[in-house]
Amino acid sequence: MQDQYTHSEVEAAAQAQWRAADAYRVTEDAAKPKYYACSMLPYPSGKLHMGHVRNYTINDMLTRQLRMKGFNVLMPMGWDAFGLPAENAALKNKVPPAQWTYDNIAYMKGQMQAMGLAIDWSREVATCDASYYRWNQWLFLKMLDKGIAYRKTQVVNWDPVDQTVLANEQVIDGRGWRTGAVVEKREIPGYYLKITDYAQELLDHVQIGNPKATLTGWPDRVRLMQENWIGKSEGVRFAFTHDIAGADGQPIGGGRMYVFTTRADTIMGVTFCAVAPEHPLAAHAARGNPKLAAFIEKCKQGGTTEAELAAKEKEGMATGLTVTHPLTGEAVPLWVGNYVLMSYGDGAVMGVPAHDERDFAFALKYGLPIQQVVHVDGEEYDDTRWHDWYADKQGGVTINSDVFSGLEYPDAVDAVAEALEQKGLGEKKVTWRLRDWGISRQRYWGTPIPIIHCADCGAVPVPEKDLPVVLPQDLVPDGSGNPLNKCETFLACSCPQCGKPARRETDTMDTFVDSSWYFMRYCDPTNEQAMVAGGTRHWMPMDQYIGGIEHAILHLLYARFWTKVMRDLKLVQVDEPFTRLLTQGMVLNHIYSRRTAKGGKDYFWPQDVENVTDEGGKIVGARLKNPADSGDGRLPAGTPIDYEGVGTMSKSKNNGVDPQALIEKYGADTARLYTMFTSPPELTLEWNDAAVEGSYRFLRRVWNFGVKLNAIQNIAVSAQSMGVSGQKGLELGKAAKALRHEIHTVLGQVEHDYQRLQYNTVVSGAMKMLNALEAFKPDGSPGDTAALAEGFSILLRVLYPVTPHVTHQLWQQLGFAALQGEVLDAPWPGVDAKALEQDEIELVLQVGGKLRGAIRVPAGASREAIEQAALASEAFAKFGAGATVRKVVIVPGRLVNVVVG
Repeated sequence: MQDQYTHSEVEAAAQAQWRAADAYRVTEDAAKPKYYACSMLPYPSGKLHMGHVRNYTINDMLTRQLRMKGFNVLMPMGWDAFGLPAENAALKNKVPPAQWTYDNIAYMKGQMQAMGLAIDWSREVATCDASYYRWNQWLFLKMLDKGIAYRKTQVVNWDPVDQTVLANEQVIDGRGWRTGAVVEKREIPGYYLKITDYAQELLDHVQIGNPKATLTGWPDRVRLMQENWIGKSEGVRFAFTHDIAGADGQPIGGGRMYVFTTRADTIMGVTFCAVAPEHPLAAHAARGNPKLAAFIEKCKQGGTTEAELAAKEKEGMATGLTVTHPLTGEAVPLWVGNYVLMSYGDGAVMGVPAHDERDFAFALKYGLPIQQVVHVDGEEYDDTRWHDWYADKQGGVTINSDVFSGLEYPDAVDAVAEALEQKGLGEKKVTWRLRDWGISRQRYWGTPIPIIHCADCGAVPVPEKDLPVVLPQDLVPDGSGNPLNKCETFLACSCPQCGKPARRETDTMDTFVDSSWYFMRYCDPTNEQAMVAGGTRHWMPMDQYIGGIEHAILHLLYARFWTKVMRDLKLVQVDEPFTRLLTQGMVLNHIYSRRTAKGGKDYFWPQDVENVTDEGGKIVGARLKNPADSGDGRLPAGTPIDYEGVGTMSKSKNNGVDPQALIEKYGADTARLYTMFTSPPELTLEWNDAAVEGSYRFLRRVWNFGVKLNAIQNIAVSAQSMGVSGQKGLELGKAAKALRHEIHTVLGQVEHDYQRLQYNTVVSGAMKMLNALEAFKPDGSPGDTAALAEGFSILLRVLYPVTPHVTHQLWQQLGFAALQGEVLDAPWPGVDAKALEQDEIELVLQVGGKLRGAIRVPAGASREAIEQAALASEAFAKFGAGATVRKVVIVPGRLVNVVVG
C-alpha cells in the first residue's frame, strides 16, 4: 500500500476495476426491490460544469448507498441533444450541428466517467439519434389520430435573429431570451398538443391539500408553481354586445365581445373595457387611427409573460368604440390595454376600477369613472387612493347594483350568472391559465414533424412504416433561417395518399418533446419494435428525480402530460412519472457579457476576463484578457465587458467551472466531496476554488489513517470480530467502549441524513468519525484493535457513496474486500444498540442555575448517588462553598442543578 495519497493513481485503478467488472450494468432483477434514481439529462454544450458535478453526485450517493442496502438501483444517463445552441455554435464555427453535438457528447461522457459515476452506460440515449426521435414522431402521429395533436394558425412571438417562434416565457422585456433581439408578433400555422384536456388531472395530482394529490414527495414550492401555472379559475364568461362591423360588413365576432371574470358580483361597477393589442376590435379601430396603430405596435414589442405584465406600467388608448353592458344596456367605452393578453381567455377584460387594483390605477391615470359596488362594514370608500379592502370578496355586500344590491359574494355571482344566462349572454365557467402546447419550431436541429404537404390532399401524416423521417445531419446553418427549406433532398417526396410530388414539413418539434419521455426510454433503450416495453413496466414510476428548480414548471408539466397520454394509449401503466423530486440548489459563479451590434448578447468565460474594480474593491466591469470571438467578429484584448454579478452556472452564460482541471489537480473524489459538504443539496452554492483544498486535506487524512491501520496485522479480521450482537468475547476497555459509542451514535445520525438526502451532514458525520478515530489511542489489546478496525470499516462505508475511489482502494488494501466483498456491494453498517449503552454518563452541573461544569456517574446511578457526586465535585466546592443547599434538581440523563440559598 502506497504511503502517499496519489489521487490520479487511486482513481485510475478503481475505475479500471469497475470497467473490467462492468460493475454498474443493471438488469430487471425481481428478487430485489427496485429503485430508479435519475438526474435530468444534460444538454451537450461542450463541457460539464460544477453544477453538473453537484447534481450527478447527489444521484450517485443515493444510488451507491441504496445498492449497499440491497436495492437494485438504476442510474442511467443520456443527452438532450437537439436545440438552438447547436445551431448557433454551428453558425459560428461553420460545422454541422451534428458534428458539434457528437464531439461534445464524447467529451462530456469522458468527464462523467472521470467522476466515477455509477452510471449504466448500456442504457445511454441521445435525443438527436433517429432511433430515439422516431418514437417522438410515432407518438405524434398517434396523438394526431386521437385529436390530441392538431394544426392551427395563431399569433406567436417571432425572434428575427434566431428566426424562430418563442414561448411567452422566453420573451424578456420584449426581447428574445437568447439573442436579445426585439420580438415581433407574427401569425403563422403550427402544431399544438391538447395539454388542456388534462388540466384537471394535472392539477389534482399536484395540488396541495387536494385529496386526489399523489405528488406528495415533491417540494411544496414546485407543486405551488405548477398549480399556479395550470391556473384554474371559476367564474362567469359573458358577452358585451356591439354592432361594430368588419370589412365584410358583418359584426366582428358575431357582435359579441366575450370576457371572463371571477368577480361577477362587481359587474355593475364596469366603467370601461379593454382588449389586447391583437384583438380584432383593436385592429379594426386602428385602421383609421394612426396614433392607435402606433400604440398597438408598441404594445406588441413589450413583455408577454404575466409576471412582466404585472410589473410594467399599465398603458392604454381609447379606441373611440363602445360596447353594450349586458345588464344595464349602457354604452361602455372600449380601450386597448398593454396589460391584456390575447392568449389568455378571450383577449378582453371588463374594467371595474373600484374593486380591482390594476383597473383602479388605470382609471386614475386616464380619468375614467370609478363606481363602488361592494361595501364592507366599518370602511369608508375613497376613490383617490387604493385600499386592500376594496378587493375583499368575502367580507362585503353589493351596493349600487340595482336588483343585485345587498348580496354577499357567492349569492351575487349566482344571481348575475343566472341573469346573464336568461339573456343568452353568459354562463358560469371554469377557465385555465394553461394553454395548449405549441410544438412547432422553425428550426433545423430538432425532430422533423412527420407531415407531408400535398397541393391536392393538404397536410398528410407520414405513414408509420416510413418512420423515422430522418433529419439530414450534414447541413450548416448560415443565419438565413431554417436550412431545411433549401434542402431539396429532404423536401422532395411523394404524397402518401395520391402519389403526386409533395413537400415535407420543415418545422421541427420543440425540444421539450425530447425531454418529456427520455426517462422511460432508459428502461427499454435498445428496443427497436416498441417505444417502451417490459423495462418501463418494471422501473416506472421513477422513485427519485433530481434536477434544477428552473425546470419546475415546463419540463415537469410536459413530462407529466406526456406520461398521461402514453397511459391513455396503453403504453404505460402509471399516472405520474416521478414519485419524489429533489430540486438541487444551483452552483453560482460570476457572469460576464457584451451586447452585439445586432442586439444579441455574447457571454465570456470568467477565466478569459479581468475585473475592473472601484476604489472600494467592488467589481464595476471587466475587460478581455485575450482576443475573443463574438457576434461582432474578433474582439481585441482589453475590450470592455459588462459584469452582471453572480448567477447560476450555465452553459448559455459561459460561467461554468470545467471540473477537468479540478479533477486533474485534486481528483474526482475531492470535487465530489466539496460539492456535497459545502451546502445542503437544495440550497445554492457559491463557487470558491480555495475551499476545495480543505476537502483534499480531509481525504489525505483518511488515506493516512488507512496507511496507519495497514501496519496492523489482519485488521479486517479484527473489524469482523466486532459483531453487531456484541463483542464476541472481546474485552473492551473504557476508551474502546467510548469510541464505539461515538462511532455508532454518529452512524445513526448519518443513516437519518442519508434517508432525507441531507448529504452535507453525511460528510460532516464522516469527519466526526475520523476525528474520533484519530483521537483514539489503542493499547494494542485485541479489544482496542477491533474497535479501531470496526470504526474505520464503518467510516469507509459511510464515506464510500460520496468518495468511491479512495474508499474502494482502502477497502481492498486493508483486506475488507476479501471478507465482505467489494465495497459497492458490501452490507451497509447497522447501528449496534449495545454500543450505545454506556457504563458512565456525563451530566451537566449547574450551581444556582448557572453552568459550572459536568460530572460523570454510573449509567444506572440512583438519585441519591447522583446528588452525592454533585455535592462532592470540585465544581461545587469552588462555586458553592459555604452556601446552604436548598435542594438538588435532577433531570435524568441531562443535568443536575444544586439550588443554593
